[in-house]
Amino acid sequence: MSKISTLNAEHYQWGNACDGWHLLKQDDLSIIHEKMPPQTAEVRHYHVFSRQFFFILNGEIVIEKDGEECVLSAHQGIEIPAGTPHQVRNESGVPAEFLVTSQPPAHGDRVVVKKVKSISHVTL
Repeated sequence: MSKISTLNAEHYQWGNACDGWHLLKQDDLSIIHEKMPPQTAEVRHYHVFSRQFFFILNGEIVIEKDGEECVLSAHQGIEIPAGTPHQVRNESGVPAEFLVTSQPPAHGDRVVVKKVKSISHVTL
């Protein structure tokens, strides 16, 4: 049995200086620890096959999911079904860290979409 952490996991950078570490990278399941600096965002997109679950470790992120915004803080999570347009943003002044579980893995399964015209806000 071997332990995995951000110290020994495969690392990559994405977006505006954001970091990701592959904690589990299998053909049928992916778990990534991600870190977003303050005031960063990913592009709005959806996954054709992959469903995802975002779980916040620390900080706060805003997830726009199919036209609805949800603010998530530490120890809160949200599922994003396959085919659902979404965008993750860190609008705060501190870094945010979270886990992204994807089944099947989302790499190579991303379609970029334009922003929605109307967004409603939800706070958990």
